[in-house]
Amino acid sequence: MPQTILVVPCFNEEQRLRPDVFLGFAKTWPEGGFLLVDDGSTDRSFSILEGLQAAMPGSFEVLRLPHNVGKAEAVRSGMRKAFQSDAEYVGFWDADLATPLETVRLFEEVFRERPTVEMVLGARVRLLGKDIRRNPARHYLGRGFATAVALVLGIEIYDSQCGAKLFRATVDVRRVFDAPFSSRWIFDVELLARFIRLKHAAGVSKVEAALYELPLPEWHDQKGSKLRPADFARACLDLWRIRRTRG
Repeated sequence: MPQTILVVPCFNEEQRLRPDVFLGFAKTWPEGGFLLVDDGSTDRSFSILEGLQAAMPGSFEVLRLPHNVGKAEAVRSGMRKAFQSDAEYVGFWDADLATPLETVRLFEEVFRERPTVEMVLGARVRLLGKDIRRNPARHYLGRGFATAVALVLGIEIYDSQCGAKLFRATVDVRRVFDAPFSSRWIFDVELLARFIRLKHAAGVSKVEAALYELPLPEWHDQKGSKLRPADFARACLDLWRIRRTRG
């Protein structure tokens, strides 16, 4: 079994999927594998995913959902299936590869060097020497939203919404994905809120020791995003609901 499994949710990604890139990386990553989740696609996405599995069945597995359930539930379904393996690390990665696949090795390195860390979260930080290309409007909206998220969660988090995350497959991490997420838009925040709540219930006061934000060396905003301006308003409403749940 692979040491690391990346869940990749896909909904109508025919125009953005790059099977050659996935295959090329998989050949250099024998310790890892992919669980490709087709979220009820109506284009050729599923056949492309099947092609990847046929080409390298030891590196790719496909989970097909009968109908579209949204990214949050697609990720949760994939994570729960991945947890059934003996993989030490399980995470999710956006299908558009805004974060290059090679970056997963940096995530794995954090776990090896920091045994207390249970979640490594990609962070799109525009620093000198980093190649971070974001839509300016999204960037500034995102900075305001990140401040609100930090206040709700009670931790100094910079980027909760990056689509590259890797988790150590601990009991608490698995429990985070037990129940469906109430938010379709910011389930990343909800999973962090659940994790923090679990740790506090167990008497852990400094949850930050289990969390690590990794500044990405490269991230490129990709065309064809399914997010719309109205989704920002929905995200704010969901954040308010998460705040109420946390009390």
